[in-house]
Amino acid sequence: GFDPTVHGQEYKNAEVRSLCCSSTDLKAFERRLTEYVSCLQPATGRWRMILIVVSVCTATGAWNWLIDPDTQKVSFFSSLWNHPFFTISCVTLIGLFFAGIHKRVVAPSIIAARCRTVLAEYNMSCDDTGKLILKPRPHIQ
Repeated sequence: GFDPTVHGQEYKNAEVRSLCCSSTDLKAFERRLTEYVSCLQPATGRWRMILIVVSVCTATGAWNWLIDPDTQKVSFFSSLWNHPFFTISCVTLIGLFFAGIHKRVVAPSIIAARCRTVLAEYNMSCDDTGKLILKPRPHIQ
């Protein structure tokens, strides 16, 4: 016949196994996410340094270009020709933005934000390093 204590115990064992497996899956997901975000950090740092250097060069070149008294006296293209440092750094900065440097300097944040969007459906979130944050379940009354 039907023994409720035996079947109830089997149900609890299955529930424990399910929780154990989901915990293992969450740990594996978190480990992979943190690994992926940490692998992006060196490249992100290099892109940030490149952006800073080119921006400072452009700003310095722009300052020199603007304070030059000849800039107002000659045509626009002639003034750019007279200031190759500014022209090259400005073209490089524009090229970097067309190449997507603005996305590369914030890549880990973009990944974390997209993960947060997906994880929100499961009452979870993650920080910028990829560590999972488990939120309490909402109490339905």
